[in-house]
Amino acid sequence: MNEEINQPLPVAYNDIREATKQSGFSMASDILTCSLLRTLAGTKPSGRFLELGTGTGLSTAWILDGMDSCSYLISIDNDAQFIKVAHRFLGKNEQLNLINTDSGEWITNNKGQKFDYIFADTWHGKYTLLEEVLALLNKGGLYIIDDMLPQPNWPSGHSEKATTLIKYLESRDDLLLTKQTWATGIVVAVKK
Repeated sequence: MNEEINQPLPVAYNDIREATKQSGFSMASDILTCSLLRTLAGTKPSGRFLELGTGTGLSTAWILDGMDSCSYLISIDNDAQFIKVAHRFLGKNEQLNLINTDSGEWITNNKGQKFDYIFADTWHGKYTLLEEVLALLNKGGLYIIDDMLPQPNWPSGHSEKATTLIKYLESRDDLLLTKQTWATGIVVAVKK
């Protein structure tokens, strides 16, 4: 066993990856994380999915690739330049709603919604508005975060924030949690 992805890549993946390089976006999820996102998406048939932090759509493509035909994904990013890349390659998919807005505002304005799968790949839903995002999660729903291992682009003091977040998630009695020291450091939680 190794870390190679020996399965077909999502159709748009290579095009999005090239456009991502050209755009200068350097915070895209790595391919190992994306592979796990696709696998986990397959566990939620007819699911409602939320991605906070579309970026250029690399992880979005993998989530979509794992979803069944009755599932639906809302993906949010505040950077028009980067989400434009996702629109170019994924925007025609009827199972996807790409929204260019501040995720914090979206979370605040959509408190009544419920999701079976949330990938929080931005500050909101991870380091801020965590309670509000976890309240959006259905029983049995997955909450996924990455970049929990030290990253070269972390600002000073960020390591303490990541440690505090993990300790808090571990302390909750409504989540079953697995921390993985693999890829960029992934936490997968299920709401009890």
